[in-house]
Amino acid sequence: MQAASITEGPPEPELVRIRELIYRVAGIFHPDNKLRLLRERCGRRMKNLGMQSLSQYFECLTISPIRQGELIALLNEITIGETCFFRNTPQLDALRRIVIPNVLAAKANGPQRRLRIWSAGCSTGEEPYALRMSLLDQAEGLLEGWVVEIIATDLNQRSLEYAKAALYGKYSTRNLTPRHQQKYFLPFGDQLRVNPMVRANVTFSRLNLSDDARMALMKNVDIIFCCNVLIYFDLTSKRRVIRHFFNNLLPHGYLFLGQAESLFGVSQDFRLVHLPGTTAYVKGESSPPEGKTL
Repeated sequence: MQAASITEGPPEPELVRIRELIYRVAGIFHPDNKLRLLRERCGRRMKNLGMQSLSQYFECLTISPIRQGELIALLNEITIGETCFFRNTPQLDALRRIVIPNVLAAKANGPQRRLRIWSAGCSTGEEPYALRMSLLDQAEGLLEGWVVEIIATDLNQRSLEYAKAALYGKYSTRNLTPRHQQKYFLPFGDQLRVNPMVRANVTFSRLNLSDDARMALMKNVDIIFCCNVLIYFDLTSKRRVIRHFFNNLLPHGYLFLGQAESLFGVSQDFRLVHLPGTTAYVKGESSPPEGKTL
């Protein structure tokens, strides 16, 4: 099928049905101006399966014995992320200097010295590993005696397998300082592998942010990073995810979004705080007077 037939005239009915299926399952919505991209992703899977028509492929996704596995494969195609280590250093600086001390102070009288951070939409693992490296820099300071757990989740199974292998090329590691490279990586040919000390407290698992039952189990989290993920969701889906984040965070919890993202018009449950070079959201406090920052 030529590209012109994708962009001219009404969208193909079966493509619309596939779009609706993806939205129901994963909360990801493709508006009409993004249907060409969805058609290309479907085309890759159809070629792999030897299928010629979207109607065949829709049946494969809905009534075929392989429908569950094929739906995961399609979601892998449409959720390919691009990231690198230390992509947003102001967030990590604010985490170390302001957020971690605030969280530890809030938990000082609690029964456990445990810090739980959730990287929601971790892609190929650069974010959770960078979080762990940043916290290891404080292991002999504020975090001495604390157990740090980083939970990394993503919808894309291929990305998770890549993350677990912890092997990265020059593009992903381009922002590393010589100190981080020497301290936290091992050379592996022309690539770098994250060393065991970093990997030890980072766990990866597949999680659909639109799966209400699974999301409800992600309890007792201190800090959530969900950067450049909700841009693929419509307003209704965003509100569902953010509500789960609110419920899963502890009362002192922080939420970080991508640099171009905000909760404006999405949720009023969090308080926006201004940190050096970045922003975050805090759970359970009313908005401060206009102009006040943290």
